[in-house]
Amino acid sequence: MREGNLIMPNENTVTQKQIDDLFNKADLTENVVFHKCLVVTVQLKNGFIIVESSACVDPENFDIEIGRKICCDRIKNKLWELEGYKLQCKLMSQ
Repeated sequence: MREGNLIMPNENTVTQKQIDDLFNKADLTENVVFHKCLVVTVQLKNGFIIVESSACVDPENFDIEIGRKICCDRIKNKLWELEGYKLQCKLMSQ
C-alpha cells in the first residue's frame, strides 16, 4: 500500500519496529567464556529465551563490542523468524 512517497506495510507483516521493541524490552545478559567467547542470553517478556555466542580463535583478538554486535544481530534475526512464524499461524487460523 502506498501513501504519498511512503510504502506502508499492510497488517500482514512483521515490522522493524516490532523487532526492535521486542529486543529492547527483553532482559539481556552477557558472559565472557574462556577469555575469547561472548555468550549473550535474551529473555523476552513472555519468558522465551534466545542464546547466541560469538568467539575467536586467539584471545588476543577478542573484542567484546564486535561479539556483542554479532550476537545481537543473530538474536534479532531469530526474532524475525519467530514473529514471521507467529504471524503465519495467526493468518492460517483466520
